[in-house]
Amino acid sequence: MKVNKTIPLKIMLSLALILGLASCSKKSKSESASRGTGWNVSSSKGGFTKGAGHKTQETGPGLVFVEGGTFTRGLVQDDVMHDWNNVPNQQHVMSFYMDETEVTNLMYLEYLEWLKKVYPPTEENYKNIYEGASPDTLVWRNRLGYNETMTNNYLRHPAYANYPVVGVNWVQAVEFSKWRTDRVNEAVLEKNGYLKKNAKTLDVSAESNFNSETYLAAPTMTYGGNEEILLKGKGASKKGPKPDKNGNMVEEKNVYAQRSSGILLPEYRLPTESEWEYAAAADVGQREYNIYKGQKKYPWSGSYTRSGKRSNKGFQLANFKQGNGDYGGIAGWSDDGADITNAVKSYPANDFGLYDMAGNVAEWVADVYRPIVDVETNDFNYFRGNVYTKNKIGKDGKIEIITNKNVVFDTLSNGKLVPRYLAGEIAQVPVDENETYLRQNFSTSDNINYRDGDKQSSKYYKFGGADADKGKASDKEIMYNAPKHNVKIDSLGNMERKYDKSSKRTTLINDAVRVYKGGSWRDRAYWLDPAQRRFFPQDMATDYIGFRCAMSRVGSKSNTKKSPRN
Repeated sequence: MKVNKTIPLKIMLSLALILGLASCSKKSKSESASRGTGWNVSSSKGGFTKGAGHKTQETGPGLVFVEGGTFTRGLVQDDVMHDWNNVPNQQHVMSFYMDETEVTNLMYLEYLEWLKKVYPPTEENYKNIYEGASPDTLVWRNRLGYNETMTNNYLRHPAYANYPVVGVNWVQAVEFSKWRTDRVNEAVLEKNGYLKKNAKTLDVSAESNFNSETYLAAPTMTYGGNEEILLKGKGASKKGPKPDKNGNMVEEKNVYAQRSSGILLPEYRLPTESEWEYAAAADVGQREYNIYKGQKKYPWSGSYTRSGKRSNKGFQLANFKQGNGDYGGIAGWSDDGADITNAVKSYPANDFGLYDMAGNVAEWVADVYRPIVDVETNDFNYFRGNVYTKNKIGKDGKIEIITNKNVVFDTLSNGKLVPRYLAGEIAQVPVDENETYLRQNFSTSDNINYRDGDKQSSKYYKFGGADADKGKASDKEIMYNAPKHNVKIDSLGNMERKYDKSSKRTTLINDAVRVYKGGSWRDRAYWLDPAQRRFFPQDMATDYIGFRCAMSRVGSKSNTKKSPRN
């Protein structure tokens, strides 16, 4: 009689498989248990974080990842203008995202078309919304130059579609960034099943539109509370709320997307000056082990504006003014390919993959200008311009949502009207003692003048005096005595402009003057240095200043696994 020796082997394999599955089952249960309480936090039967899990931030449309790090901010070349407004100092910038190119005419026209559709300028209530966002095309005019072709065509003609938008002031650039945030997150929610498909184009109106912060704070007030547009997530019951043991209807929780859902992107915004300079310099391109091999003069390596590579040797690496009356060079292969601006991506990208970080157009950044960077106070994500606010609470105890009836317009010093908020947004008020009491890190809502412009910074400040901590400096004692141009609108809508003709003004610097970075098509090569910084009134526009957006990085510093270098 033969004995089948394969039977015990099959039994052993079966037992091993069963034990393996059992161990996997135990492992999966332990992985879902909280490390703080031991509870199953994602349980459908009363867990804390239903569907919780690790999510990596997605890269928003048009953006490039910039890994943060330490760098030498400031001028290391000769300061021929003798400004001394950016002395070398070591700073650290967190990882962030930045637009691959400057915002183009086509991108900005998408914004204008949306405004025209949602807030028709033909209606009296809305005409200032569209006009307030429109670029100033008259920036191209010159008293002794013929530039009417650009005045009439630069913004809207298809030939200029991929050219950087100009004629946009700092305030308009900020408003565009807010609008872009909402449109991107609106598309994200639609993709994930939280909004009715195509509602963002077919159902949007002045009374019914989307705002990211409103959706997070009070989702049912988005789109005017239209339940046909606002869809509940996959975790919600198709039959709606269910009664409890006592017959009372229990409201469903976590049925709308939240910050904890991990799908909504942070806001698009203007980059800080530190971020812009770090991204433009792109010192990572000349890193050797744990050091940078010198400081770059331009966003590319080397001390020259022409390429030294065999494939394109002699080509200009940026669009700038090469000399008096020389905006592009002699016609032919050796010129820079442009006399005014040029289409984005016409020149090589820097080592972060960013285009036109030198030349083409200079760019607005978020910072308020001051001639001194206060490096002694902060060397981490340096930024001057923080104004902290909070959601306004109405008399009914709920957040106050702006409607078409309570839109407030701000009048800029040049007479342009811009809405403070659009319908659907949450009204904001300055933070008060409830947020600042006994804090060490900030004590006021407006921090623009901290250590440079406040009373304590003035030469008239008396340390230890009886009135040392009382109020602000008087007009005679303020540190930055800039012109004050006033525009008033009477009850009939007539505008009265008052130009400041005072001969006692001592500076052009005030709290409404912003930094712009990078050289432009109008600038000589000196201004292509990423460390150069200049200022311009935030409510005025030019034919040589544009902008690009940035976005903060949420989570890990790096988006790739690192490996040691041999």
